[in-house]
Amino acid sequence: MLLENKNAIVYGAGAIGRAVALGFAGEGATVHLASRTAEPLEAVADEIRAAGGAVETAQLDALDETAVAEHADAVAARAGRIDVSINLISVGDIQGTPLAQMSVADFEQPIHTAVRTTFLTARAAARHMIEQRSGVILTFSGVGDPMQDYFIGGFQVSLAAVDMLRKQLAAELGPHGIRVVGLKTGGIAETIPEDFPGRDALVESLVQPTMLGRTATFRDVADVAAFAASDRAASITGSELNITCGAIVD
Repeated sequence: MLLENKNAIVYGAGAIGRAVALGFAGEGATVHLASRTAEPLEAVADEIRAAGGAVETAQLDALDETAVAEHADAVAARAGRIDVSINLISVGDIQGTPLAQMSVADFEQPIHTAVRTTFLTARAAARHMIEQRSGVILTFSGVGDPMQDYFIGGFQVSLAAVDMLRKQLAAELGPHGIRVVGLKTGGIAETIPEDFPGRDALVESLVQPTMLGRTATFRDVADVAAFAASDRAASITGSELNITCGAIVD
């Protein structure tokens, strides 16, 4: 198994967080799952346990500096080390409104949330990883082409900001034996609810530019995340793993 005997903190128990947590557990990691909302947190934990995996849970707000730091300290003290950390919380982006008509608050929301939580969670893990001189921090970001026909507010800006944060973290943490790797999807059709207005057109807009005729799936993201976190990816840092099915060509 790719992550046997590893301790992985996963922030966010939503769709992508659930997939990655299940994937990590399936590869042998003990998953320390943290989420602001209790119901999905415990539901994912129950799935992991039912599949024979190991999981611990904590209800916390990843925007809360003290809560994030104390949780990471507790995981490190209890488990002995932190091997992997990934932030997959929802950033509260508002989409469908043109920038010229959007409020400052709605524009800033995803940028503030994505950058702050990525920084806080990465910093909390890095402080322990520096001591042990090893570890992997995964980020979820990506920068594609601007979208003319669908208005995504500050979401794309938030991804670009996290992307730059990833590069800076990799540069500073590399000498301590810590890898920082990004995951870039270009959009996941499964994240769009079946009853979302205009869903078919939105899915088509994500699928159309791909080379494979489909978007990445939750399973795709989980598999790539597990590989990136594993020792088999030991030479990869500072880079993004492109899971866009060819929609974005680096």
